[in-house]
Amino acid sequence: MSKLPKEHKFVDLSDYGRPIAKVIANTLKSTSFTPIHVTVAFIIAGFIAIYCIIQGYYWLAAFFLIVKSILDAADGELARVKETPSYTGRYLDSVADIILNAFFLISIWYITDTSIWIFLLAFIGLQLQGTLYNYYYVILRNKVDGDTTSRVFENKTPISLEGEKQKHVNVLFGLYKIFYGAFDKTIYTLDSSASKGTILPNWLMTSVSTFGLGFQLLIIAVMLVLGLKAIILPFFIIYTSMVFVFIGIRKFFYQEAKRAEKKLTTIKQ
Repeated sequence: MSKLPKEHKFVDLSDYGRPIAKVIANTLKSTSFTPIHVTVAFIIAGFIAIYCIIQGYYWLAAFFLIVKSILDAADGELARVKETPSYTGRYLDSVADIILNAFFLISIWYITDTSIWIFLLAFIGLQLQGTLYNYYYVILRNKVDGDTTSRVFENKTPISLEGEKQKHVNVLFGLYKIFYGAFDKTIYTLDSSASKGTILPNWLMTSVSTFGLGFQLLIIAVMLVLGLKAIILPFFIIYTSMVFVFIGIRKFFYQEAKRAEKKLTTIKQ
């Protein structure tokens, strides 16, 4: 099952690893490998990338950052082809992502010897960006009957699906709330009406996809190999300003849709 029906698919700039991820998933479909195994593999790839950053092996770091992105897509693809969706996998993936993100930026902070506040602001910015992208993407998927393993509002522990244990879901959901709760609440406060609005145009979703983790890691990889390591953290701080731009555009479309609906109602009357 695809995340979105064909007619609602958009160019996702953060999802460049999907074609290879599908090959990996189809290769593993008839094996004993599970999506959790693939998630563990991307965690390993992420920590290898961190080691390479600290050691100054930037081309290798870039390679493993891309491998991490591909495997990050492959675990979900494998769950779909095996028809074994799980909240365990969903929350493990997210918890692993935010921990790795912190270590990616810590390693860059370490090699650039910059202020700890620059690291903290960059990390907060990185997570707010990713949260907005996921927020809009999950809303879209729910509106058009796409994949619904992820929920718009993660405020209640879900009931475990077939093949997983409730206690695992409970623990991982608890960790998810600890790590992501503040970011989710912040984005919801900034754009609480998003789930009530119209379906976002594809071009806007493509623009917001620059906030996706895959694209963020691609930016880090490119900057490392180009010798621009000193501007990686400042870039993510500055680019966070686009959160407000995208929310503003989304609200503009919502208001325009309401005006059009009101006008149509008036004409009918």
